[in-house]
Amino acid sequence: MISLFDRYIGGAVLAGVVAVLALLLVLIGFFELVSELEEVERGYTTAMAYTYVLLGMPRYSYELFPLATLLGSLIGLGILAGNSELMAMRAAGVSITRIVISVLKAGLLVLSVVVLVGEYLAPQAEQQAQRMKMEALSDQITLKTRYGFWSRDGNTFINIRQILPDAQLADISIYEYGEDARLHRAIHAERAHYQLDGWVMQEVEQSDFSTEQIRVNSIPSQVWKTQLEPSTLDVLTVKPHMLAAWDLWRYIDYLKNNGQAAVNYEVAFWGKLTAPLVTLVMLFLSIPFVFGSLRSVSIGQRIFVGAMLGIVFYLLNRAFSYMAVVYSMNAFFAACFPLLLFLTLAIWMFRRIR
Repeated sequence: MISLFDRYIGGAVLAGVVAVLALLLVLIGFFELVSELEEVERGYTTAMAYTYVLLGMPRYSYELFPLATLLGSLIGLGILAGNSELMAMRAAGVSITRIVISVLKAGLLVLSVVVLVGEYLAPQAEQQAQRMKMEALSDQITLKTRYGFWSRDGNTFINIRQILPDAQLADISIYEYGEDARLHRAIHAERAHYQLDGWVMQEVEQSDFSTEQIRVNSIPSQVWKTQLEPSTLDVLTVKPHMLAAWDLWRYIDYLKNNGQAAVNYEVAFWGKLTAPLVTLVMLFLSIPFVFGSLRSVSIGQRIFVGAMLGIVFYLLNRAFSYMAVVYSMNAFFAACFPLLLFLTLAIWMFRRIR
């Protein structure tokens, strides 16, 4: 049950978190907008650049939640400490543990927002932004449906059911039409990968149509020359940060069943699962800064120390993510080690103030 005391403490913390997150998003949005305006050309208009930046904000807010939570909690509790309200609470018999519980109750609300943004809002908005930008800058990608991606290269129409990492395609259909608008050739390939001289298709079935007959050939491997390059398809490739946890899990299973490397997606999957816990740990870590050895310093100094810790966590988390991909480290360990390290630090600092 949420009491008046919980609402008062939680309100101060949430107000700080919202203020910090809004400030960080404004700063990032400004620099992103400057970068996007430099790419305005042809079909990519200024309005599209603004839309692209706005659609990217949910992803940035999801990534910044831990830092914003730590700084916002420090600011909210720091204001209460500066007004001697926390001291009055302690004098009235309210324990530090009780205050921690109130802070964590507010954290549960923040946690629900993190899950909502990370699992639903951010992936959809990010994918929509990428598709909008690519369709504006390229005249090749024309349509994305539930049946895959459609592209046109002259009189050739291309349907790609799956675009995989590392310039690989699966389930490709190519339809070549003549000047008379008649279908001359239909090609289907199970897989394709890109080389310097073009796409190399494997397990190819080629059907040639003429007025007299249809000739079907099975070809183990065939080179496919087209203007459709990996750089054009890169924006449509399934990127880990664009997927929800459930989609990541299914995609990891697909890659493993097809003998593809899935470490990058495994790291993203465990990162998605641990993100809400990181938010709670950051809230818990803010408590010792208010009641501990830094209680006599100014709020600015507390925020500075908290910001440094948040940056260290971010860099440590990214470092372990890259190490997992490069050195084939266990993805679960790479995602959990920074979290456990900071949880241990928070518990140690909390035990000292008690």
